[in-house]
Amino acid sequence: MNDPSTPLLERLAGLRERVALLVDRRSATDPTADDPMRGMYLTQDAVRHLLLGREEAASASGPREPGTAREAAGPDDARPSGDDRLRRLAHWLRLGPLDTQILLIALAPDLDRSFESLYGYLNDDVTRRRATVTLALDLCGVPTHSAVGRSRFHPGARLLAWGLIEVDDPERPFLSRSLRVPDRVVAHLLGDDTPDPALEGTVRPLPHRAAGTGAAATGTSAGVDPLTRRLAGRLAARPFTVYLREHRDGDGLACATAALGAAGIPAMHLVPGGSSGDHRPQEHAPAERTTDGGLPYRELLREARLTGRAIVVTSLPEKPEELFRALAVDDVPVLFADPRPYDPQWCDSGRDPLVLDAPRQRAGDLDAWRAALGPDVRAFDLAPVVAAYRLGPGGIDRASRAALDLAAFDGTELSAAHVRLAARQQSASGLERHARRIRPDVGWDDLVLPGGPLAQLRELVLRARHRDRVLGDWRLSAGGGRGRGVVGLFAGDSGTGKTLSAEVVAAELGLDLYVVQLPSIVDKYVGETEKNLERIFTEADRTDAVLLFDEADAVFGKRSEVSSSNDRHANMESAYLLQRLESFDGIALLTTNLRSNIDDAFTRRLDLVVDFPFPDAEQRLALWRHSLAHVPCADDIDPASCARDFELAGGSIRSAVVTAAYAAAGRGDGVSTADLLAGARREYRKAGRLVLDDASW
Repeated sequence: MNDPSTPLLERLAGLRERVALLVDRRSATDPTADDPMRGMYLTQDAVRHLLLGREEAASASGPREPGTAREAAGPDDARPSGDDRLRRLAHWLRLGPLDTQILLIALAPDLDRSFESLYGYLNDDVTRRRATVTLALDLCGVPTHSAVGRSRFHPGARLLAWGLIEVDDPERPFLSRSLRVPDRVVAHLLGDDTPDPALEGTVRPLPHRAAGTGAAATGTSAGVDPLTRRLAGRLAARPFTVYLREHRDGDGLACATAALGAAGIPAMHLVPGGSSGDHRPQEHAPAERTTDGGLPYRELLREARLTGRAIVVTSLPEKPEELFRALAVDDVPVLFADPRPYDPQWCDSGRDPLVLDAPRQRAGDLDAWRAALGPDVRAFDLAPVVAAYRLGPGGIDRASRAALDLAAFDGTELSAAHVRLAARQQSASGLERHARRIRPDVGWDDLVLPGGPLAQLRELVLRARHRDRVLGDWRLSAGGGRGRGVVGLFAGDSGTGKTLSAEVVAAELGLDLYVVQLPSIVDKYVGETEKNLERIFTEADRTDAVLLFDEADAVFGKRSEVSSSNDRHANMESAYLLQRLESFDGIALLTTNLRSNIDDAFTRRLDLVVDFPFPDAEQRLALWRHSLAHVPCADDIDPASCARDFELAGGSIRSAVVTAAYAAAGRGDGVSTADLLAGARREYRKAGRLVLDDASW
């Protein structure tokens, strides 16, 4: 049996040989190699030896051994050198020559160990292996009593405030304090762009998209919305702070992503509410203090400065004053996005951000979807599939990846069903707290309706798909703060297909159907009904779904003359609903058995009113046959008599077929005409209608 320790012991033997080689090399060049007090002090000869430099010391010891660090790196190493990065950083942050020299002096021990001993010698203390304030000023040729020189180490100075260096040992006299460069800055200057670990779980890189690639979810046919284009030009010229007020969640993020992409500026996305709060900042300048939720503002700004990134902040906390105070800087582009109007009290620095209304997100950004899905999208027409989804760039990316994963899991080519399912998953909604979700599993073939209502239902789908173009691009919106929602009323007797039609519309659009539970909305306490409705409309505005108010006359009924306080409050509810429907951006369907019960003011604000007629004998026969399409039947079955003799709506016909199917299943036989007659008679009795004796049929 092999001993697992053997390979490790062999590796240690090889390591021992390399250590012996290094000891021999240093013994040949180090004048203090035989000194028993070596390491406790530095002699002049030892300092001169250090100042020879590694190259001269290596040449004095003979030919370079193979496998050294320089040879391992290779002459074609493409990683930028520290000097290149230092120059770039100094230019980007507009560091003066004195600041740049101080940064390099503080950085030296982290790049070359020999500077530890040299700094210990110059500090007259071999244990002080980093540069001190005195040493840094001396090496820069600045007197230690110079106010200009000493000011470079104050907390508000650029190097310290930006987190490029840190002054340790606060208990020591000012001139004796040590200078240290944070590990993240050292890593960046050496070519490592791994984000600061303090930012893990707090920020994420925002996908960088150039203009014209379909990233502008707010774009017009020219590629980018005019406001977004102007914002991109300003950001490319100089960094500044912007507040984007959103009409719908995601509008601001989509606008910021498009503007920064057009300006060629990469960005980081900060969601304050999503921070774990586990990160604790170190001592730093008061202007960048982290107190709200433990967010590492100082590290965030330093990362932005090191990498030249902008910061995009969404989902602001309820009290965002600390957030604005911490990120109110002049050298980093910062874009805030939130549905609330900007409050000047949030920013006490006196420098308010540029406040803009974020353009509405457009549904069906084909360029972005095609770019994210790749060549696999050629198998079907993508435009009608994604027309109803108002997803920002990030949502489109996630939905596309999910669709490709679903296709790979199924072992098939990417299909429209994969894209729709993945897009619906990105609209995870809080509506389920107030409404019942239905995953549509029906189509146009399941509807048995006259040509008129069917044409109106198809028009409703058409409006939902092209509302951005007609109301936005073609400027046919009525104005007055009206939204781009689509609202339809389905009126007809019970069982005529209103709810089924709503499900078909949702299925055609590739959306989920949410049936609002009216008992959970109506509240006996004044004002609570409006609050419940506002929660539903707000959630529906930010969700790609179809909202169905079944039996809508319970909340959309006619206003009455005020004869009591109850009448007044009922009229207030109706007035609220009238205003909220006008600003609604989603798709809402209302059903009622009595159209006359709906207030005329609501009717005027509806896009379509679809009347569902009671089926005649021919339509009833079609409904019987459609319900029996997948049911085992007797050879001599004839639903024509049931269609002729029983005036039943589609819902009742389906219930009659279910009754007949259970009877047949109990016998282990197919459904017969007698079973259908028994089911039809039961539906008549349920409706309280007169039914003749069985013998008379």
